[in-house]
Amino acid sequence: MNIQLAALALRFLFIAVSTFLAIVVWARVRDAAWMLLVIGVIAAYGDIMYDLLLQFGFLPEPSDNELYASILSFVLPNLPWAFFSAAFIAMILKRRRPAKRKTRL
Repeated sequence: MNIQLAALALRFLFIAVSTFLAIVVWARVRDAAWMLLVIGVIAAYGDIMYDLLLQFGFLPEPSDNELYASILSFVLPNLPWAFFSAAFIAMILKRRRPAKRKTRL
C-alpha cells in the first residue's frame, strides 16, 4: 500500500465519522449556521468518495477535454469550504445585536 492511498484511507475514516456525527447533529439542531456546517461536512464526504473512486479506477481520470470531470475536480474540493464560510457568516449575522440606545427621561 503506498503512502498516498494510506493517507486517503485515513482521511476517509475521519470524514466518515464526522459525517455520521454531522447527521446526528442535523437531527437535533435546526439552526441555519449548524445546518450549513453539516452540509459542508457532507460535501467533504462527497469529495473524499470522488477521490476514492478515482484512486481505485471506478471513475476515469479527468482530462482536459472532459468538461464535467474538470468541473467536478474543481468544485468538489472547494464546496465544503464554501458551506463552512456561509455557516460562519450566518453565525456572525445571528450574533450581531443592535446597539442599545440611551433614552432620556
